[in-house]
Amino acid sequence: MQAQNQTEEIKDQRISSFPAKDWFKALKLPNNLQIQGFASQAFISTSDNDVFGDTDNSGSFGFTEAGLNALYHMLPRLQLSAQVLSRRAGVGNSGSPRLDFGFVDYRLYSHETNQFGVRIGRLKNPLGFYNDTRDVAFTRPSILLPQSIYFDRTRNLALSSDAIHFYGESSHPNLGSVSVQFGIGLPVVNDRDTSSSLLMSPQAGNLTREVSFLGRGVYESNDNRLRLAVSGTWVDIGYNPGDIDRLGSGRIQFSPILFSAQYNSEKWSLTSEYALRHFKYSNFNDMRFDSQDFFGESYYFQGVYRFTPQWEAILRYDVLYTDRSDRSGKRSAAATGRPAHSRFAKDITAGLRWNVTPSFMLRVEYHRVNGTAWLSTLDNPNAEDTSQHWNLYAVQASYRF
Repeated sequence: MQAQNQTEEIKDQRISSFPAKDWFKALKLPNNLQIQGFASQAFISTSDNDVFGDTDNSGSFGFTEAGLNALYHMLPRLQLSAQVLSRRAGVGNSGSPRLDFGFVDYRLYSHETNQFGVRIGRLKNPLGFYNDTRDVAFTRPSILLPQSIYFDRTRNLALSSDAIHFYGESSHPNLGSVSVQFGIGLPVVNDRDTSSSLLMSPQAGNLTREVSFLGRGVYESNDNRLRLAVSGTWVDIGYNPGDIDRLGSGRIQFSPILFSAQYNSEKWSLTSEYALRHFKYSNFNDMRFDSQDFFGESYYFQGVYRFTPQWEAILRYDVLYTDRSDRSGKRSAAATGRPAHSRFAKDITAGLRWNVTPSFMLRVEYHRVNGTAWLSTLDNPNAEDTSQHWNLYAVQASYRF
């Protein structure tokens, strides 16, 4: 069974190198404590526009990730998990360490084929196939996840929330396994990227978090060939204006629903996800936001081919429409003066992965993009200066222990 719960993900991410093993032995850690870490460095160059730094001017080494996580079994059914991450990725992410997740997991019921439990703390949001494991380069299918679904500009908001989750899993020897997770909590909104993305540009006030809901159900066949999932969330965010602010108090509510499907064979993995996102802006006393109520749409098709256990290639087509009723962006451009291409993005991605050792990986990746809808407004403050058609080249080295 593969429930994709967060405590098991930490185990899956652990493939130790010999030096790391020797170092941990020297520390004489208790048997019920596991510590893992990872680090990655990327070089990104773009023909136009900026992604994680000044990339359209000879490229940039501005995308760096390093993390340390721990899993402690206090009792057979009680576990503690936490991860601290340093992430340098453009103007909105300076590399300061932050708590990605930290929670208590208690299995209320555990059987050979069934289990049920509860988690409390800062928890990863169960959305789609990759949100739970997006923080580790080894568990992503590419350097950049499909940005139509897994926005990097709102990564902190999407990744985790301060919540309580109930989870359950059941398996059948002939039918496969089903896992369900449901939670209620407060979204993480205290970062510049999230604020500028939801409000188009940095503002004088600050976002406030309100009670929100989310959940996911996953089916997996016994041979691991077929995986199906449906996930969704209802997020409620407030806005408190600053002392000198052209915006008034406002509310942002969005409720994406995501359908996911994957087929695996010995050599191939075919994955597709489709998302429909409802956005509603209330008040703000600003014509750009007042009474905005629209649906965004996004999807991707992805194929991964494994030549050998060490080498694999990826090909993906990724599409994002900020407003499905205005896919060309022309109506928005007429109302706001921003470029029409800031409301959509179509991305063709090709990449290659080399697992040099179980602990060290190299990747190369190319993106041909039409549109700028998923670009960070902090890295690209003047929308009029962005280009509709552009290329992205990336190389990444990653290590884990």
